[in-house]
Amino acid sequence: EEDLRGYLDWITQAEDIEPEGEDQGNNQDGKNKNDRETESADRLEGDEGEIQESWFRRKKKDFDRVNRRMRRACRKAVKSQAFYWLIIILVFLNTGVLATEHYGQPNWLDDFQEATNMFFIALFTLEMLLKMYSLGFQGYFVSLFNRFDCFVVIGSISEMILTRTHWMPPLGVSVLRCVRLLRVFKVTKYWRSLSNLVASLLNSIQSIASLLLLLFLFIVIFALLGMQVFGGKFNFEKAVEDKPRQNFDSFWQSLLTVFQILTGEDWNAVMYDGIQAYHGVGGFGILACIYFIILFICGNYILLNVFLAIAVDNLADAESLTAIEKEADEEAEKQAEMDQMGEGGENTSQLEGEEHMDDDQRDYDGNIDEENEEMSVKDEDTRSHTKVCLEVGDSEDYYEEQNDNQDLDTLEDGVSARPRRLSEFNTATKKQPIPPASSFFIFSSTNRFRVFCHWFCNHSHFGNVILVCIMVSSALLAAEDPIHQDSQRNQILNYCDYFFTSVFTIEICLKMISYGFVIHDGAFCRSAFNLLDLLVVCVSLVSIYWKSGAISVVKILRVLRVLRPLRAINRAKGLKHVVQCVIVAVKTIGNIVLVTCLLQFMFAVIGVQLFKGKFYKCNDGSKMSKEECRGHFLTFADGDINKPSIEKREWERNRFHFDDVAEAMLTLFTVSTFEGWPGLLYVSIDSNAENRGPIHNFRPIVAAYYIIYIIIIAFFMVNIFVGFVIVTFQNEGEQEYKNCELDKNQRNCIEFALKAKPVRRYIPKHRFQYKVWWFVTSQPFEYTIFVLIMINTITLAMKFNEQPEFYTKTLDILNIVFSVVFAAEFIFKVAAFRFKNYFGDPWNVFDFIIVLGSFIDIVYDRLNDETPGKERPGSSLISVNFFRLFRVMRLVKLLSRGEGIRTLLWTFIKSFQALPYVALLIIMLFFIYAVIGMQVFGRIRLGSSAEESHIHRNNHFHTFPQAVLVLFRSATGEAWQEIMLDCSHRPNIVLCDEETGEGDNKEGCGSDIAFPYFISFYVLCSFLIINLFVAVIMDNFDYLTRDWSILGPHHLDEFIRLWSEYDPDAKGRIKHLDVVTLLRKISPPLGFGKLCPHRVACKRLVSMNMPLNSDGTVLFNATLFAVVRTSLHIKTEGNIDDANEELRAVIKKIWKRTSPKLLDQVVPPPGVDDEVTVGKFYATFLIQDYFRRFKKRKEQELKDGDKESHNTVTLQAGLRTLHDAGPELKRAISGNLEELIDDNPEPMHRRNHSLFG
Repeated sequence: EEDLRGYLDWITQAEDIEPEGEDQGNNQDGKNKNDRETESADRLEGDEGEIQESWFRRKKKDFDRVNRRMRRACRKAVKSQAFYWLIIILVFLNTGVLATEHYGQPNWLDDFQEATNMFFIALFTLEMLLKMYSLGFQGYFVSLFNRFDCFVVIGSISEMILTRTHWMPPLGVSVLRCVRLLRVFKVTKYWRSLSNLVASLLNSIQSIASLLLLLFLFIVIFALLGMQVFGGKFNFEKAVEDKPRQNFDSFWQSLLTVFQILTGEDWNAVMYDGIQAYHGVGGFGILACIYFIILFICGNYILLNVFLAIAVDNLADAESLTAIEKEADEEAEKQAEMDQMGEGGENTSQLEGEEHMDDDQRDYDGNIDEENEEMSVKDEDTRSHTKVCLEVGDSEDYYEEQNDNQDLDTLEDGVSARPRRLSEFNTATKKQPIPPASSFFIFSSTNRFRVFCHWFCNHSHFGNVILVCIMVSSALLAAEDPIHQDSQRNQILNYCDYFFTSVFTIEICLKMISYGFVIHDGAFCRSAFNLLDLLVVCVSLVSIYWKSGAISVVKILRVLRVLRPLRAINRAKGLKHVVQCVIVAVKTIGNIVLVTCLLQFMFAVIGVQLFKGKFYKCNDGSKMSKEECRGHFLTFADGDINKPSIEKREWERNRFHFDDVAEAMLTLFTVSTFEGWPGLLYVSIDSNAENRGPIHNFRPIVAAYYIIYIIIIAFFMVNIFVGFVIVTFQNEGEQEYKNCELDKNQRNCIEFALKAKPVRRYIPKHRFQYKVWWFVTSQPFEYTIFVLIMINTITLAMKFNEQPEFYTKTLDILNIVFSVVFAAEFIFKVAAFRFKNYFGDPWNVFDFIIVLGSFIDIVYDRLNDETPGKERPGSSLISVNFFRLFRVMRLVKLLSRGEGIRTLLWTFIKSFQALPYVALLIIMLFFIYAVIGMQVFGRIRLGSSAEESHIHRNNHFHTFPQAVLVLFRSATGEAWQEIMLDCSHRPNIVLCDEETGEGDNKEGCGSDIAFPYFISFYVLCSFLIINLFVAVIMDNFDYLTRDWSILGPHHLDEFIRLWSEYDPDAKGRIKHLDVVTLLRKISPPLGFGKLCPHRVACKRLVSMNMPLNSDGTVLFNATLFAVVRTSLHIKTEGNIDDANEELRAVIKKIWKRTSPKLLDQVVPPPGVDDEVTVGKFYATFLIQDYFRRFKKRKEQELKDGDKESHNTVTLQAGLRTLHDAGPELKRAISGNLEELIDDNPEPMHRRNHSLFG
C-alpha cells in the first residue's frame, strides 16, 4: 500500500508538485513585503529620508523581486503543455538516435550519435536545472518522478565521462547507457490507464521479490544437487569442444543449466545426458530422470505459474484503480462545469495557469478519450461491464443490439453459462428494416425494386446459399496447386472463382441498394463486417482484372482472397460473439503490449551495445578474424583421417544476431518464446569482439542479460498478457447476464435441474438372471476386475527389446489368460443385462471393443507364427497390439466410482461442450494462414534433410494438409523460428522448386513476408487463441478454487446416480419416504449426509416443499429443483408468491424453450396454495411428533407433580419452532422439463379445506 501510494504521488504529481504553502508563502511574503515597502516609502517621504537604506540592501531587494518573477515564469513554463510535449519529443528523438546504432555503421554516424548524445544530455540537464530553479531543491525532490529524472540525467553524464576516460569496461557503460531509455516511461504521467497498470506492477514488487527469492533458492538448491550428482560426468566425447554446454561442472554453469530446464527448452536433452552419465537406462541411469522430472514439475508447472497468479491479481488492482479514478474524474468534471457557469472570465483564465494544471490535464485526457470513443470499445467501458459490441453504424448490428437491450439483453445461451450448439450456426433470423434515407439518391425507401431487394436479401434461403458459397469457395482456395500454376486443376478452380466472385458481387450490390451505401445511418458501409465483405469482393474483382499484370501484385491480391472465410463470422451469432470478445481483449491489452514493447526495445538497444558484430565466426575454427578466414581447409568425416575433404573457408554470421535494433527485437522475441535461446546464450557467452571469432566461455557474465530479460518479459509480462486475455474473455462471457439476478453458479444449477433426466437401472426379474446380475454388480466382483486390470497393465509394461523367448511366451500366455477372463466378464454381463441393456451403456461398448481387439490380436499373432517368412506383428503400419493399450483405459471407468474423479471427468466433458466456437475460430485461423502459406511459400525447394533446411519432405507448404501440420508445429512453438528463417528471402539459399520452372533463379522463392506471417501467427495462436481454451476450461473448473460448501452443478450428477436405485425404470417418481433416505445418502452440500438426524431432515423437507402426488410419490425434476433452490437460496425470501412469479419470469427469459407444463410444476403459479405438498405433509408429521413428545412429557410431569405452567411453556416452545418455519411451509415447488414418461400422469391430489381441517 505504501509503494502504491508512493507511485501514485509519482504519477499524479510529477513536475506539478510544489512544497505545500511555498507558492502561497511566496505570494503572501510578496504581498506583505509590498505593504511594508509602501509603508516604508510613505514614512521616508514623510520623514524626508530620516532612515536611509544601504545600497546593498536595495540591490538585494531588487534581485529578490526579479528572482521571484523569473521563478514564477519558469514554474509556469515547465508546467505548460508545450514544455511537456517538447520534453516527450526530445525523449523520442533521443530514443530514435539510439536505435540507429548498428554494426558496420559509417564514421559520420558515429560522430552524429556522439554529438546528439551530448546535445540531449545538455538539454535534459538544462531541464533538470530549470525545474530545480523554479521549484527549489526541496520542491523538486519531493516528486518521485523528478528523482527518477535526476537519476537518469546523472547516469547519462556519468556514462559520458566514463566513456571518454575509459575507466569502466564496455559492459558497464552499455548498462549505464540504457538508463537514458528509461525516460520513455515519462509518457505514463498523462496516460491514466497505463499509469495504473504500471502502478499495480510496482505495487506487486514485494510479492514478486519474494517469489524471485524463492525461485533463486530453488535454482541454487537444485544447482548444488546437480553438481553433486552430475558434476564432471558429462564427458562423453574425447574432444573438449564436443562436451555438452549444458553441464554441472561449475556452480555458474549449474545455475544456467537449471534455469534452462525451468524454461522447458531442450530440458529432455539434458536429462538424456544425465541418464547416459550413469550408463544409460540399462543401469542406474534411469534413476537420474527423477532429478530432472522433479525439477521440471516443481519449477515449470508450479513456481513459474505463480507469476501468472500474481499477474492476474495485479490486473484486478489496475482495473479497480482506473474505475475509481474515472468516477472521481467525472465528479470533478461536473463540479468544474458548474464552477465555470458561475465564474467570470478572470477565473477561466486562471484555470489555465499554474495553480490548476490538474484540471487542464483532466480536460486533455477527456479530449483524448472522446476522440478514441468512436473507434474502439473503451477500457473503462469494458471494465464497467458494458455490452460487447463493435461501435459502428451497422444497421443490422444496430437494430439487433437495440432489440437485445430491450429484452433483458436477450439473456440467450451464453458462451460460459450455457454452451451454444453448432446448430445455431445459421443466418440471422431478424429482418432489418429499410433505412428511411434514399439509396444512391435514386431509390426511395418505398421503391418497389428496393423493397424487393430488401426482401430478397433477408430471405433465409438467400443467407444459407451465400454461406454455402463462402464455405465452398474457401475450400477451393485450399485445393489450388502452388507449384504448377498453369495446371488443369488451377484453371478449373479459376472458373469456379469467377462464378463465386459474381455471386458475391451480386449479393453486395443487392445489399447496397437495399440499405444504401455510406451516407446515412444504417447504410451498408457503416458496418465493419460489411466493409470486410466489400474488401474481399473488391480484391477478387481486381485480381481477375489484373491477371495479366505484375506477378507480385497478382500474388498479393490472390493472397487477400483468403479473407473470404471471415465473412462467415457475420452470419453466425455465436462465432461473432467469440470474435467480439477477442477484439475487446485485444483492445484492452493495448497498454500491456505498449509496456512490453518499450521493455523489448530497451533490451534490444542494450543487446546492440553488447553484441553487435560479435556473432561472426569462421567455419574453420582455427581462424579468428575475417582477414584470416580465406582459402580452403581440410575436414575429416567422422574424425577419420582416411576420409579427408576440402572445404572453402567462409566468414559466417549466426542466424539470429544483434547487429541492429530490428534484428535484436526479432532475436529477443524468439528468446521470449523459449525457442532456441540456450544456443543463443552460449553464442553470446563465447562472443569476443567485433569482427573476431568466438572464444569458449569468454564472457559468462552476459548470461545475466538473458536471465533478466526472460524473468521480466517471458515470466512476468507475457503472463500478464495471457492473464488479461483470460480475465477479459471470462468477463465478456458474462455480459449478456449483467442485469440478471441469478449468478452464474445459480444459472448452471437451475439449467441442470431443468434438463436432467433419470437414468434407467436394469434389475432382472428372473431368479437365475437376478443372481448373475447381483454377482456382476457386487463390489467384490468390481474390485477383482480392478485388480486384474492393474496386473494386466503391469504386464503390458514389462516388454523390452531383445527379451528372451521364454519371457515372450510367458507374456503371451498371460495375455491369453487376461483375454479369457475379460471375455468371461463380458459373457456374465450379457447374461445379467441382456444385449439391449448391456450395449446401452457406452462403457460396456468400450469393454466389448477391448475384448474383441484382444482376440483379434491373439488370432493375428497365431496366424503370423504359422506362416513363416512374414513380418512379426507390430512391424506393419498399425500394429494390432494397439488394441491392448485400451485396456488401461478401463482404469478410468473404475476410478470414476470415486466422487472427486467422477466430478473432474464430468467437468472435463462439460468443458468440451463449451468449446465449439473457440475451436471454430482456431480452425478458421489455421485455414487462413495455411492458404496464405501455400500461396507465398508453396514454391520453395525442399531440403534433403532437417540439417540442410527446415523446409523438407515432412515440413512444407506444397499442399494444404502439410501446411496445416507446419502451422500446428509452429503453434506448439517447436523450432518455429527456424522455419521462419528458411521461408524468408535468402538468395542462393532458399531456392525455388525445380518443377516451378524457376529452379535456376538465384533470388529464390523465399519472402520477407515470413517474418510478419510467423510472428503474427505465433502471437495470435500461442498467446491469444489457445488461451481461450484455457479461459473456458478455467471457467468450468472454477469450483476447484471455490468454497466446497456451496452447491455447484458438478455435485448434481450424484443425485441422478442415486435416484436410479429407487427408480430403476426411470419413471421419474419415487415414494416421498424414500426422498429422506436418498438425501441422507448424499453428502452436503447436495444432500443431508449420513449423520443428519431424522427430525432435521424432515425440517429440510418442509422448506423444500415439493408437490405430492395422490399415490404418495414425488417427481424427479421437482425434487432436484427444490434441492437446488433451497441450497442456493434462490428467491426464498419474502412473499413466496411474488418470489415464484419473479423466478418464473427469469426462467422464461433465460430458458425460452422450457415447456409451460414444466414451468408450472417447478415453480407453480399463484393460486395453488391448496395443493398437498411434501412440506405440508412433513409439517403435519413434525406437529404430531411435537404433540406426542409434549403429551409424553406432560404425563411424566404429572407423575412427578410439576406445575401446569411449565407444561404450557413447553407446548409454546414446540409451537414456536413451527412458527419459525411458517414462511417455508407456504412454499409450493414442482416441475419437469420434458413430458412425463406416462402419457396420462396421475392428477395432483387437491383439497379445498385448510391444512389443519
